[in-house]
Amino acid sequence: MPGLYLAGLVVSLIGMTVLDARFRLFFWRAPWRAAAVMVVGVAFFMVWDVAGVAYGIFFIGPQHLLTGVFLAPEVPLEELFFLLLLCYSTMDLVGFVRPVVQRSLGRRRP
Repeated sequence: MPGLYLAGLVVSLIGMTVLDARFRLFFWRAPWRAAAVMVVGVAFFMVWDVAGVAYGIFFIGPQHLLTGVFLAPEVPLEELFFLLLLCYSTMDLVGFVRPVVQRSLGRRRP
């Protein structure tokens, strides 16, 4: 079923956005800074992917779940959404863990 993987990624991104909005973890805490971090992170991993394709490390396997839209040779549209999800979930995790660590460090100080 073409597009099923993209649909799963979009649903996951929506879930990450809901968590972010509810707990003010990343975009809802500092939108401009979050946008800059997201752009830099996705661009870094996209360059990484293109380099991996150029060296023959990355390639596309079976495509029955993909849409068939390519951003570059061997780089499907779904890769962009996966990288968005990867960066967003990482930054939401950082936004969640940071206050927990700060609280635990604050309790240990005399």
